Amino acid sequence: MFFEMTYQVRVTDITEGYNWYKTFLNKDVDFKPHDGFVEWELIPGCWLQVAEGTPSDGSGPLRLGVKDINAEKVRLEKELNIDDFQVYSRPEVPVKWVTFADPWGNRIGLFEYIDKKEENERIKFILGKVEV
Repeated sequence: MFFEMTYQVRVTDITEGYNWYKTFLNKDVDFKPHDGFVEWELIPGCWLQVAEGTPSDGSGPLRLGVKDINAEKVRLEKELNIDDFQVYSRPEVPVKWVTFADPWGNRIGLFEYIDKKEENERIKFILGKVEV
């Protein structure tokens, strides 16, 4: 079940990128988990991430929220023959994530909330459901 998404763009200078997107979106950042990375929630459950780094050709990773990242990883490896990929996490980031490419090289990712109470609250808020 997909229930949330993020989309990331990369900029060569985070200060310039932050200022440009702050002006473009006409709002201040919603979340800054660590240096070189800022996020805006555009609509409930739809986040734009701006990360300092080398902009890549094509699209940056489109990330979709899932309830069980390990089960999805196994499913994708089996059903779509996606090569083994690693699950990542950082102490200051509230999710764990994976990134892989589709057959055409477009980067796609999944993420799972570490705090399941927070995850369930997000699902209820976004989908308007009482039970998940």
